[in-house]
Amino acid sequence: MSSRVRETDPSHVVMVRAWERNAEVAMPEPLAVYGSNHHGMRQFNERTILQALRLHGPTPKAELARLTRLSKQTVGTIVDRLLADGLLLKQARIRGGIGQPSVPLALNPDGAFGIGVQLGRRSLEVLVADFVGQVRYRHSLQYEAPDPQRLLPHIEQELRGVRRRWAAQWPRVSGVGLAAPRDMHLWTEVLGPAAAPVLARWQGVDLLATVQRMVDVPVVLARDTLAACAAELWQGHGQTCANFLYIFVGTFVGGGVVLGGHIMGGLHGNAGAIGSMPLGRSERADAAQLLEVASVWSLERALQERGWDSQRALGDAEVPAPVADVVQAWLLRAGDALAMTVTTAAAMLDVDAVIIDASLPPALLQALVSSVQSQLGHYRWWGLRPPRVMAGRVGRHARALGGALLPLHAAFFPDRAVFLKPQE
Repeated sequence: MSSRVRETDPSHVVMVRAWERNAEVAMPEPLAVYGSNHHGMRQFNERTILQALRLHGPTPKAELARLTRLSKQTVGTIVDRLLADGLLLKQARIRGGIGQPSVPLALNPDGAFGIGVQLGRRSLEVLVADFVGQVRYRHSLQYEAPDPQRLLPHIEQELRGVRRRWAAQWPRVSGVGLAAPRDMHLWTEVLGPAAAPVLARWQGVDLLATVQRMVDVPVVLARDTLAACAAELWQGHGQTCANFLYIFVGTFVGGGVVLGGHIMGGLHGNAGAIGSMPLGRSERADAAQLLEVASVWSLERALQERGWDSQRALGDAEVPAPVADVVQAWLLRAGDALAMTVTTAAAMLDVDAVIIDASLPPALLQALVSSVQSQLGHYRWWGLRPPRVMAGRVGRHARALGGALLPLHAAFFPDRAVFLKPQE
């Protein structure tokens, strides 16, 4: 098997790690300019073939040449190489047409794997995704507060278990994608003083380096909602929509930005970090950030004040009648705040769509999307084009799945960065 399965483009890893950079900006330097090389072009063409199959399903070589605008000879050479590497499979011949029967080609689900670790403020999830994004294994753990003394050993135990159970496939594991919120130790104000001693233990923890010591494959780190955005881009609406603002409503709301089919990280990794958006001037008594209004955390607090357990009230069944008014009030407040966010995004980014996903049950997510859609009419749209507002297709596991897809993306998805020669 080729080493391509383990090959992670250095420029992509730098980009992923830049998402987590949070340092002071030094004096600006002139923009760097780098050239390309033959290897970069070949790698990009290979990834383009894989992406065409990912989007269009089983496809014969002649049709791949048409879709990618590559010559038939180039496609034939690339396909032979990908078949030899075990990344593609030949399907049954299609007969009955004009000329020779054609042989559709498809991605081999066992061609490569990614491991996702979603470390959240209330839950941990570890999953394995195959080359077509199907989840092959999932493990989850719930807790009141994220204690690193408990969770880091648990992650190591899970990764060892995956390595043991997937020993035969381990050479085809592209890496581990970590999806985690930033600055866990600073969330005492919103998680409450009881969580302060546990959160303080995250001070000085280098999560990326810690997990990298647990495995012998590359580990990449991304903001949790940015990982969820990646899952929507590669497994959801992103297959037909190239420009969108992504919003994930979890314990705290966050998001990501996709332009031209590429995730925008931003200089400090904050592109799409909408939870920090202000909803008013700081000196106002009712001033708040979006995360204080449109997060599941604020809904849970309201339910607890009514004396209800949030897990019971926000289960997959209908919202219990005694707290229906609490949920409805949250839907109105969150919908209005998110509608303001959508309006701002339309002015700043001119996106085709705004995609909202959540850790909520599907019915409640759809109610939130409907609330946002209905509130958009309260904002002025002069000179703007309203984007479509849609529910995400991936669901509550988007952050962990996005984590698993990050190393697969680094190794196999087309990216303009593969053209660049690495810095000397």
